[in-house]
Amino acid sequence: MQAPGNRPDAYRPLYTAEERQRRDASGWTLVQGLLAPVQFLVFLVSLGLVLRYLASGEGHDAAAWSVVVKTLTLYAIMVTGCIWEKAVFGRYLFAHAFYWEDVFSMLVLALHTAYLIALFTDALGARQLMHLALAAYATYVINATQFILKLRAARLDQARRDRTIAAAGLAT
Repeated sequence: MQAPGNRPDAYRPLYTAEERQRRDASGWTLVQGLLAPVQFLVFLVSLGLVLRYLASGEGHDAAAWSVVVKTLTLYAIMVTGCIWEKAVFGRYLFAHAFYWEDVFSMLVLALHTAYLIALFTDALGARQLMHLALAAYATYVINATQFILKLRAARLDQARRDRTIAAAGLAT
């Protein structure tokens, strides 16, 4: 199944000129730029605490609550990301540029939310809860990688277009 607007025979840059202008003018771009590394740092700390608990049986409460903090940072970046996507692309989710990243983000959200539900309802034992957290974290890493690769490709594409424009300007 092709994502809307993503035909393999039609090249479309990540951002049109108008979308790039809206992206650069939006304060939500800065918010996303700040929240992403904060979330990654929270993830690293939490991952360490979860792995410590699984390896030694120590620090359950710190590990469990660190996943709650990680989940809250995920919710924050997802909500502000939706607002950013609306400001730049005119849709809260599933804009052409980030369609597949948004699809996978739904799995990330589902697993993190399942963790919260299991934690607060005692639906899983402590070790099973930490394994659920690791599954949620694995999807987070995949999703973060999707976004990083997409943004890197956009930067390379922009640099290529800038060189083409500069070369055309020199030729005239």
